[in-house]
Amino acid sequence: MLRRLVAGLVAIALVAEAAVLVLVHLVLGRATEAQSMSVAGMDPDVMVMATYAMGAGMGAFLLLCAVLAAVAALRDRPPGRPARIVLVVAAVTHGVLGALAVGLVGWGAFAATAAILCLIVLTLMLYAGPAEQPGGGLRPTSP
Repeated sequence: MLRRLVAGLVAIALVAEAAVLVLVHLVLGRATEAQSMSVAGMDPDVMVMATYAMGAGMGAFLLLCAVLAAVAALRDRPPGRPARIVLVVAAVTHGVLGALAVGLVGWGAFAATAAILCLIVLTLMLYAGPAEQPGGGLRPTSP
């Protein structure tokens, strides 16, 4: 029951995060386009397209992770190996982004990123099979 709830929360949080990141990249792209910004002489149109592409890529990746978490929650079965790899990549990415968010955005962004990181890791740990748990899943027997 708990693992289904956590996986469902992960899916909801990742969909919300994807929407926010796509919106942020749309705003950044429009600001770049309106001011004809350029870095080191790069074409402003390339920067605008790169910003839009990055937003779309990040949003698609987070939506994929949300779908994988939702499927695990609905089926109440552990995600397969490829799905686990994608979720681990998402967790590592959230850890790196959380570390960067402290300095660039502030502690609020760090807290949100760390909360999603914790939910992803908790989902992976709750769906770990007996062979994947520390100690091989063996439980001490009482005399």
